[in-house]
Amino acid sequence: MDDKLVEKKIIYQGKGNADYTDGTKVIFHIRTETCEEEPHVIDDSHKWTKPVELLFGKKFKLEVLEACIRTMLPGEVSSFIIDKSLLAPYPLVSKTLREAYGKTKVDKEKKPHHCCGMGFKEGLGYQDLDELVKTPKDLKFTIELIKVAGAGSYEKEFWAMTESERLESIPVLKEQGNVFYKEGNHEVAGKAYSEALGRLEQLMLREKPGDEEWLKLNEMKMPLLLNYSQCQLLQGEYYSVIEHCTTVLEKDPDNVKALYRRGRAYVEVFSPAEAQKDLEKAAKLDASVTPGCRKLLSRLAKMESEKTLHDKNVYSKLFSSS
Repeated sequence: MDDKLVEKKIIYQGKGNADYTDGTKVIFHIRTETCEEEPHVIDDSHKWTKPVELLFGKKFKLEVLEACIRTMLPGEVSSFIIDKSLLAPYPLVSKTLREAYGKTKVDKEKKPHHCCGMGFKEGLGYQDLDELVKTPKDLKFTIELIKVAGAGSYEKEFWAMTESERLESIPVLKEQGNVFYKEGNHEVAGKAYSEALGRLEQLMLREKPGDEEWLKLNEMKMPLLLNYSQCQLLQGEYYSVIEHCTTVLEKDPDNVKALYRRGRAYVEVFSPAEAQKDLEKAAKLDASVTPGCRKLLSRLAKMESEKTLHDKNVYSKLFSSS
C-alpha cells in the first residue's frame, strides 16, 4: 500500500494481530465520503441491512480497500484517505454493495441497460455514482473491523466453495434438516432442505440433462424433494407440496410417499378427482398407507357431500327468490 496515495489514521485501537491469510473472512462497517470542505456521504453501511463481508484472496474489485483492511486489527476503527487514481472501480463496487446490503432500492433512479467495462455507457442507476465516474475524487473511508474469522473457522458461503465442497455440503444440509425435523422444528428443517435443493439445482445447471453426472445429481434431488414436501405439508403450504411431489412423480410414477403427500394436499385444496386418483394408487401400491388413504378418502367424500348440499341450498334460494 503506497503511503503517498493512502493516508491512514487510527481512530480506535484494535487488539490482536493483522496476519491475515487468504480465505480469512472479515466483517466490517464502512462509511465513504468526499474530502471536500463540506463532505458528502456516499455510502454508510450502518444504514444498510447488515455489515459488509469480505473474503481475503477472492479478488475483491477494489484492491486498495482490501489492502487497507489488511492493516487493521480486530475491533479497530480507522479512516483512510485514498487518492482518486486508485478508486476507478469504486462506483461499480458501491453499486454492488448497495444492492447487496441496502434496505431498499427506492433510491435507484434508473435501471442500467448496458455496462461495458469501465465506460458505464448507460450509467450505474445512481446519480451520485454516475457523477463520481465522470469526475473522480479523493475519498475518505472510515472502516470499523467488527469480526475476523480465520480460514476454515467458519462455514463458507456457497459461492466461495470449490466444486467438491459444494457437492459435499448437500448431504450435510440434508442431515441438518433431518435433525431439525426430528426435533419438530419443521420450518427450519424445510429451510435446510430448500437450501440443499437450491445448491443441487445450481450444480445441475453445469451439466447436460441426461448425462451421467446430471442423472446422479437428479437422483440426490428426489429424497430432498420428498423431505421438503413433508415440511411444507405440515406447514399448510399445499400447492408447494403438489408442485414438488409432481416433480418426484414425473421421474418415479409409483413413489408412494409422493402419491400420498400429493393426494393429501389435493384433499386440502379440494381437488377431489386428483386426490382420489393419488390416494387410491398409493393404497394399491403399499398396504401400510391404506388406512391413511381410506381416512382421507372418507373425509373427501364428506367434503363433497357437504359441498353438494351447500350448492343445492344456494340454487334453491336463487330460484325461489326469482
